[in-house]
Amino acid sequence: MLLTLDLNDPRPLHEQVAAAIRRSIAEGSYGPGDRLPPARDLADALGINANTVLRALRELREEGVLEFRRGRGVSVASAVEGRVRLVMRARELLDEARRHGYSRDELIDLLKELP
Repeated sequence: MLLTLDLNDPRPLHEQVAAAIRRSIAEGSYGPGDRLPPARDLADALGINANTVLRALRELREEGVLEFRRGRGVSVASAVEGRVRLVMRARELLDEARRHGYSRDELIDLLKELP
């Protein structure tokens, strides 16, 4: 898994890690049931604390994107379809809007203008 973080991004590191994992799943690098590398390996590759990666992984578990299985590690949820995929894409859209200077409310207003 090749993840990169933008040091100029004002978002907290755990949010950047979660976004990068979501992006990898959305792009098809990981599919349902695929195991992710251990948090320590991800942290070492990114040059950040393992607790930061664990926080991102827990956030993704709460969203239903990842499953934690004792003795088997972390894997992509078998039901990463429908709403979960839509939430992932909506987060990516919001991130993109923020990079271009739009707030969440401005993005919502923009979406309401669409037919």
